[in-house]
Amino acid sequence: MADPAAQLGGDDLELLEKANKTAARLKGEIAKVIVGQDATVQAILAGVFSQGHTLVIGVPGLAKTLLVKTVAEVLGWSFKRIQFTPDMMPADIIGMELLQEDAAAGQRSMKFVPGPLFAQMILADEINRTPPKTQSALLEAMQEYQVTSMGKAHPLPRPFLVFATQNPIEQEGTYPLPEAQLDRFMFSLWMDYPSAEEEVEVVMATTLDSEARVETVCSLDEINAIQHLVRRVPASRHVVQYAVSLARATRPQADLTTKYVSDYVSWGAGPRASQHMILGAKALAVMAGEPAVSAEHVRKIAPLVLRHRVLPNYSATGEGIDSAAIIHRIVKTVREPGSIGVQETAKKKSPVAALRGAGDGSGG
Repeated sequence: MADPAAQLGGDDLELLEKANKTAARLKGEIAKVIVGQDATVQAILAGVFSQGHTLVIGVPGLAKTLLVKTVAEVLGWSFKRIQFTPDMMPADIIGMELLQEDAAAGQRSMKFVPGPLFAQMILADEINRTPPKTQSALLEAMQEYQVTSMGKAHPLPRPFLVFATQNPIEQEGTYPLPEAQLDRFMFSLWMDYPSAEEEVEVVMATTLDSEARVETVCSLDEINAIQHLVRRVPASRHVVQYAVSLARATRPQADLTTKYVSDYVSWGAGPRASQHMILGAKALAVMAGEPAVSAEHVRKIAPLVLRHRVLPNYSATGEGIDSAAIIHRIVKTVREPGSIGVQETAKKKSPVAALRGAGDGSGG
């Protein structure tokens, strides 16, 4: 096991500086096509650097598809867009076995014909419009980087990232994503309307008789090197404990659950959320050119990791409290391990139990 107190070596520090410049160049190229949405672009690049799938939620017309396609172009990755519909079947995305005839040999055999899932970057457009059976076909691909057809596994190209979009307005004809699939997404991003000034720029740029062109910024080897660097960036036990505390604070049945979470949360985040918070925080550190992860990095990335993993209960829904509000409260109140402060709990604990749980993310 790697020493959590280890520091980056000289070669890694040099690579860190290059990664910082690469991130800035990627943002610059994307900005040629996408006006504003800086926070969304930052999060998507963090997902690329940490090899995490991303769910993008926003109303129609915010350039969700264009953004993902542009990211693929500046990275130089193969890109496929899959429009999910209610009548789509799993074979429509993973591929199928077809009977092939060899006229010369006079033989017939089954051959696997890959579907649109075989690309380095996939845009699963309006993923919640297809039935759970088809949604589940993505589970193996997102977790194992392969698909299985007729009992045979077929590896997907690497790197492999899925960006899925959802429309939060039109609920008729949609199917909720299974919790198991939601948990496979590292981030859940909410794209909001642009500012008035940004909207003017969008209209000006898209009503001209010209089209913005972007250039590929880096090679696949350079991205692979950055992705491995993200894993090597040190995160102290203190920072990891803080990420775990945030995840545990979302669980209504934890030992030191706050009354707020107990009252309004039906289901909280699992251990994968802690892992994704640390990986996302490491990616933010690399993009900023910083050689170690801080609690501030974790605080910034936590809402993106936790939002889709916390299920509000009926009481919360009735009072207009959504998962974003719950996560905001948790991030605001959970203290870093070792900090001093009064913590609200759902039930009274003995002094010994309170001391044991001081770093357990039970802030109220």
